[in-house]
Amino acid sequence: MMMNQTHVQQAQNNAIQSKIGGGGGGGGGGNRPVKDNKPRGRMTAYAFFVQTCREEHKKKHPEEQVIFAEFSRKCAERWKMLDKEKQRFHEMAEKDKARYELEMQSYVPPKGTVVGKGKKRKAFKDPNAPKRSLSAFFWFCHEERNKVKALNPEYGVGDIAKELGRKWSDMDAEVKSRYEQMAEKDKARY
Repeated sequence: MMMNQTHVQQAQNNAIQSKIGGGGGGGGGGNRPVKDNKPRGRMTAYAFFVQTCREEHKKKHPEEQVIFAEFSRKCAERWKMLDKEKQRFHEMAEKDKARYELEMQSYVPPKGTVVGKGKKRKAFKDPNAPKRSLSAFFWFCHEERNKVKALNPEYGVGDIAKELGRKWSDMDAEVKSRYEQMAEKDKARY
């Protein structure tokens, strides 16, 4: 029974992904990282309940568009009213927890990544590595940012960046060469 529900859920997710053009096969390089076969997270008893409610609703009203907030509120009300049926969903959650723990025992995360809190992974960074060199524009910004801030105290970060960019593009080549020399020295250091 549980396996059928997870397959149904996967089929629904795949259908949604194909409609919105996400995930899967070739073409278009998105910003999403390559999937690393990490086991799907475990579901709670309430998640199984909501999934069942959704399937029931779809069978009764196949053409109706679901309003998520309203549907969630109704599910929450029904969940509070249930007592005897909750046990069934708690058993499903326990089975799914056992599945997840079993799959996680054999899971090996990809090399070169550090697993932190949440779902994001961050590449390992050597704390002793030298800082990257700054570009000529960054040297210019480093010197001019406080001047722009003083002249325009009401400017936010974005406005200051726009003003610095405008000044940089209007600047003479002779003045720019000073910052370019600073960037070259920094590049040699790096």
